Amino acid sequence: MTRPANDPNVDYKALVRDGYDRCAQEYADSRRGERHPELAFLLQRLQPGAAVLDVGCGCGLPICRELATQANLTGIDLSPAMIALARQNVSAGTFACGDIMSAQFPDSSFDAITAFYTVFHLPKQEHEELFRRIHRWLKPNGYLLATLTLRDEDSYTEGDFFGVTMYWSNFGLPRYREMLSDLRFSILVVARLGHGFKKGLTRAPEVHPLILAQKS
Repeated sequence: MTRPANDPNVDYKALVRDGYDRCAQEYADSRRGERHPELAFLLQRLQPGAAVLDVGCGCGLPICRELATQANLTGIDLSPAMIALARQNVSAGTFACGDIMSAQFPDSSFDAITAFYTVFHLPKQEHEELFRRIHRWLKPNGYLLATLTLRDEDSYTEGDFFGVTMYWSNFGLPRYREMLSDLRFSILVVARLGHGFKKGLTRAPEVHPLILAQKS
């Protein structure tokens, strides 16, 4: 069941952090054994040892695990429990716990930045600023690979996410494409993915657009 997420007295980022802390192990178990062949869109464009940041890295499975086989990987996530699991699951990565909107990285630090099933956990009014930060952190001609959303929706919570209440906030794909264009990204690839979960959710399967964009 979904509910509007418009209460000014609720800290929805804290809700996301605490929710993932509580479901961290079950979430990790649902991801174990997965593969993401669409990472080839990015990896085929990177040199071995490229610097890559994964935003909302979660437990490190499977995205960080796969990226770390070819890249110098940094992961950041809001949930301390998820970061603890990521450090266990991906020994080759470097992981930090914190809000990406408060994170500090030098300009032109990364050859690529990824964000899988992450952007929609931030309040939608922060999304353009997130992409602006990503553009600044990327090296010239660096890449962004991110899952986004098809439709613009009012922010909401739902209670069937691995047994915890979770928060969602998103624009539709046309608005995201406009944002990225305005920030001087060139969109190279648009594909579609499911939500990636084989079990653990009661809602119907979802489809998310995947965008590969390059810093112009």
